[in-house]
Amino acid sequence: MSTASVTARPGAVLADLLPSSRVRDAALVLGGAALTGLAAQIAVPVPGSPVPVTGQTFAALLVGTTLGARRGFAALALYAAAGLAGVPWFAQGGSGTSVSFGYVLGMLLAAAAVGALARRGADRSPLRMAGTMLVGEAIIYAVGVPYLALTAHMSATAAVAAGLTPFLIGDALKAALAMGVLPTAWKLTNKS
Repeated sequence: MSTASVTARPGAVLADLLPSSRVRDAALVLGGAALTGLAAQIAVPVPGSPVPVTGQTFAALLVGTTLGARRGFAALALYAAAGLAGVPWFAQGGSGTSVSFGYVLGMLLAAAAVGALARRGADRSPLRMAGTMLVGEAIIYAVGVPYLALTAHMSATAAVAAGLTPFLIGDALKAALAMGVLPTAWKLTNKS
């Protein structure tokens, strides 16, 4: 199948530009999990918060958007399962459960949501991509912040202050990066 026929097909995500096979899908899922694990190692501690700023959320949303809902969810499920089993690839080389594990659970759902939106063309323009990233981030926080509050024995206000507010500027930068990268990737593939 040529690139032009794939990009013209409604419901395609960037990963669909590669020749279809089970081996491709397995490699994409494994690669998505590995990318998320590597990005989690880019971690900067936040004063007053048990949750660091990482590249993990950006990678999870990128994986979901480029692979689609099913493969994106599978990649993040593999990432979570391997981390729970002891692979030290959660933020700052962690594994198992911690007060920030809720964000990993949120990433599972967010990857599926942004993947579903990408299948509807949400990754094709900067404005729609910004909305897609906002939806994904909102899902991550909707799971991560309450989990943080529960496991760290914080009030809701304290959990928002420690697990949401310090990350908003970084999330805006991640959304801006995605707004440029993914629509540009589609434009480049449509010219080939």
